[in-house]
Order: sequence, then structure tokens, then C-alpha cells
Amino acid sequence: MNRSILIALYAILLPYYLIGAEPSAFGAGNLNSPEPYGLTSSEKTLLENKKNLQKVVVKSNNQANEVDSLRERIDGLQTIIESISSLSRQNKLDLKSINKENSDELKSSVEFNKRLNDSTQLNNNSIKENNKLILVNITDIEKINLAIAEITKLIDKINSTYVTKDEFNLLVNDVNNFKDLVTKELKDGSKQKKSSLDSMSSADIENQAKIFYDKKLYSESYEYYSNLVKRNYRPARAHYMLGEIEYYRKNYSDAIAYYKKSASLYSKASYMDILMLHTAISMDNTGDKKNAKTFYNAVITKYPNSNGAKIANNKLSLIK
Repeated sequence: MNRSILIALYAILLPYYLIGAEPSAFGAGNLNSPEPYGLTSSEKTLLENKKNLQKVVVKSNNQANEVDSLRERIDGLQTIIESISSLSRQNKLDLKSINKENSDELKSSVEFNKRLNDSTQLNNNSIKENNKLILVNITDIEKINLAIAEITKLIDKINSTYVTKDEFNLLVNDVNNFKDLVTKELKDGSKQKKSSLDSMSSADIENQAKIFYDKKLYSESYEYYSNLVKRNYRPARAHYMLGEIEYYRKNYSDAIAYYKKSASLYSKASYMDILMLHTAISMDNTGDKKNAKTFYNAVITKYPNSNGAKIANNKLSLIK
């Protein structure tokens, strides 16, 4: 009960209390006695009101204590709520910070993974291109090695199967010498005429041989280049030109023999692409298709940008 109500009750009841407070000679009417007696009706009413007032005061005090206790509990709860609220705000801030850090880390991780994937893809593409180049180089090397092996076999075969023009000429010369000896003996020492080329220099003979060749006077040119072979003057080129003469006269077997001799004397000559092409065509025309294909491929592989390579490609496509 509110303390102001208690004060008001005291103000109302106090006069009655003071009136009844005067004790009699024998204690009758003493309202403060533990067990009052001899009370008038008014005193009884005051005594009853006093008792009720005391009960109200006790009850009011109890309620005040309970209110104080509740206030203390409420204050404690409010403190706890404020602490929880503060902690909640801090947790929200921490959670927001953590989420931001995680988001930044996630973005960094995504960007890193993207760069890593791009780098990996680039490396994979580079490796694939390098592997392709390696395969192409290996294929080219294998083709060159195969061509070299075939040419080596062909040269060995030519050495064993073809009779060189020099060997043939030597045989003819031996027969002619024998005939000359017989003729000389029959005619008592008749003398062989000297060649008109004996008095010419080797350089002059070569120039004249080229002039005859350019005019397609192959017989005259052949005589002059044969003389250079006997003199051993620039023998690689002399044999090559004799091969060219026989090639254009369609004596393909003789042409092959001269080409082989020229290549054995000097394999790095400027005319080697033509020599190899004409060797292939000569073999093709003599029916040696297998070796002709080998030489065609050798021309294409070794001289890919030459006119000879174009001709070799066309000729190769016609061989079945």
C-alpha cells in the first residue's frame, strides 16, 4: 500500500487514539494493554480499528519490501538485458566484419582460381603446340632419314648393276687399240691422227663444249666434255654435263651412270637439284619406279622451294 495512504489513516485515527489513551485507575479502558478490558463501545471500535490499522501497516510494509525486491530484480534484469544487448551489438559488428573478410577472401580466391585456370589453360595450349611442332619435326626427320637410306641403297644398287660410261669407253678403247694394233701391223706402221683438241687449253675446251651444248649440238659437246674427263679437268661438272647430254638424247641408262659419278665426286654442287631430278626421271623412264619415287621424294625434301620440287611432285603423282 502507498505510504501516503498510511499517513492519511494516521491523521484520521490519531484523535480517537489520544482520547482513549488515558488509563483509568484500575487499568480499565487501556487500549495499549496486551489484553484491554472495561472498554466502552467507542474504545472497542478504536481497538478494532487499531488492530486493523496494524494489519494494514504490516501488509503495507511487506508489500513495500516485495516491491523493493522486485525493483532490485528488475534492475538486475535490466543490467543483464543491457549487457546482452551490448554483447549482441558487438556480435553483430564482429559477424559483419567476419562476413566482409570472408567475402574478400572468397573474391580473392575466385580471382586467384581464375588466374590459375587461365594460366593452366595457356600452359596446356603452349604444350599442345610444342608437341605438334615436335611431331612435325620428328616426321620430317624420319622422312629425311628414310630418303637418305633409300638413296644409299640406290647408289649401292647402281654401283653393282650399272656399267659406267668410262668403263664402257675403256672397253671400246681397248677394242679400238687392238684394232689399231692389227691395222698398224697390216699397214706397216700407219700412224694415228692426233686430235685437234690436244692443242687447246682445258678452259677453252670447256667454253666451246658449253657453246655446242647450248646450241643442242650434243655430239660435238659430248666430244669436248669427254676430253675434259680424260684430262681430269673439273671432272664432277664434266660428268654432270655428259649426263645432261645423254639425258636429252634419251639415253637414260648412260645419263644415270654419269650423274652417279658426278655426285660421288662433288655432292654439294649448285646443280645437285637438277642432277637428282633428272636421275629420278631417267629411272622413271627405264621402269625403275621404286628408285624413281625415292629420288623424287629426296628432291622435294631437300629442295622444297625449287622448280625441281614442283616437277617432282607432278611426276610422283603419276606413279601408281
